[in-house]
Amino acid sequence: MESSTVYGASLAGSGFDLVKYIKQPQTITRVLSWVFAIVVFSSITAEGYVNAINESEVKCVFNRIDGICHYGVGIGVIAFLACAAFLLADAFLPSMSNAQERKYIVMADLTLSGAWTFLWFVCFCLSADQWSKTADTNGIPTDAVHAVIAFSFFSIGSWGALTYFALVRFRQGVGDVTQNNPEAPANPATPYPSTYTPPTYPSFQNNSQDVYQQPPFTSNPDPIGQSNYQPPTY
Repeated sequence: MESSTVYGASLAGSGFDLVKYIKQPQTITRVLSWVFAIVVFSSITAEGYVNAINESEVKCVFNRIDGICHYGVGIGVIAFLACAAFLLADAFLPSMSNAQERKYIVMADLTLSGAWTFLWFVCFCLSADQWSKTADTNGIPTDAVHAVIAFSFFSIGSWGALTYFALVRFRQGVGDVTQNNPEAPANPATPYPSTYTPPTYPSFQNNSQDVYQQPPFTSNPDPIGQSNYQPPTY
């Protein structure tokens, strides 16, 4: 039977405690990641594109490579939406009676957090590298550029922490399921132990005695059946 507290549903069976929910390290880290994402994509959207004096077309402040600005805005907006969605999911997770549904949410959290840790690392490396190669910085709002670089770096740590929290919650859930179901193998790749024992049959032995005996060899009896038979004389 599945437990109602597996996969991080530590509040299952009780009413929603807002104070306890807010004080959880995972909630605090997710809120920080949410704020960092807002700073990054809003800074790029507001002040990440400038145009030169003799040009009317705006270009990205990071060495005039628009792809870096598009990349930062894209992962920032998705991170913002994902943090909001998982904040709600963490709040409603204890009330879910189906442990399988909680498992899917935790696995999605683990996958997304790990992926965005890497994506924020790429964003930080690209933005810092191309900013160092930007020759003409006249008219560029450097505060916005520094904010993008700094909060991209902070996001690496916050999303890495979220990955760790999700991994711990997933392992605890697997352990709880195994503990509540002793017949389930600890390792999902390990098959269930086989309890079938093939029946054993006694070897065939012929212990009965052979009642048939071949009669002893006897000479051919007389044709007439009389032992005093004499052939006739002519």
